[in-house]
Amino acid sequence: MARTNNVTELIITGLFQDPEVQRACFAVFLPVYLATVVGNGLIVLTVRVSKSLRSPMYFFLSHLSLVEISYSSTVVPKFITDLLVKIKTISLEGCVAQIFFFHLFGVAEIFLLTVMAYDRYVAICKPLHYTIIMSRPVCHRLAAASWLGGIIHSMVQILVTVQLPFCGPNVIDHYFCDLHPLFKLACTDTFVEGVIVLTNSGLISVFSFLLLVSSYIVILVNLRNHSAEGRRKALSTCASHVTVVVLFFGPAIFLYMRPPSTFTEDKLVAVFYTVVTPMLNPIIYTLRNAEVKIALKRLWGRKVNSAVE
Repeated sequence: MARTNNVTELIITGLFQDPEVQRACFAVFLPVYLATVVGNGLIVLTVRVSKSLRSPMYFFLSHLSLVEISYSSTVVPKFITDLLVKIKTISLEGCVAQIFFFHLFGVAEIFLLTVMAYDRYVAICKPLHYTIIMSRPVCHRLAAASWLGGIIHSMVQILVTVQLPFCGPNVIDHYFCDLHPLFKLACTDTFVEGVIVLTNSGLISVFSFLLLVSSYIVILVNLRNHSAEGRRKALSTCASHVTVVVLFFGPAIFLYMRPPSTFTEDKLVAVFYTVVTPMLNPIIYTLRNAEVKIALKRLWGRKVNSAVE
């Protein structure tokens, strides 16, 4: 990057400019981030140690929670610490690294949510063949493919970005590094790069979302042939997944499938999917899932007994 760039450090404007508002945001977002790490970490640990959570659904849920921790940690720690400083800076290399990991974990989550929808489709629509179709090796391959898809997607984004020359200005009108705000700083036309980003990010989101919606339409149609108890249990599981899908895809499609802007509401939408949504996922899955709640209680009871002994 050094051969084409005069800019080595970037200034981030942040979410708000008022110091008191920033301190209030720090007091709110720090507990939210800690809850994200602890909540999702508990799900990963519980699925790992609990013998009752060995089904593919929980295997993918543990990967989703791991992605949530990583996704949030790419942006939120720096965002929180920046709330306490007047001038917020990041190196150009650090900015590119943040973009790489942000998109890696974001797209890995998209693919994992799609895989989880496929798992529910097989479980509800093809129950007699479920253990064969969703065998342990298949689950490992699907999880690995989700992570690999995120890596490939992110590498494309970075290859597009590192070709651009940055010769000033160096102020990013956002609270973290993302492609559209960074493109505005390039001292060249970025129309082609913008189209590539739209294709790579936006279309992945839209096609995956349409695939997810189609999967759940098929599931709902097939539920007519199930008993009332079977429908209740299936709808309870699917409702949690659909809620997470809407919370994640709604803001992503809103931001990436339209012309970029720097309106304050765009930043607030970004706060929702980078800070709030990763915290909500473990709450959504545990509140509606008796097996996870029982496993968490057993894990907590085991730790309490160990501490007493």
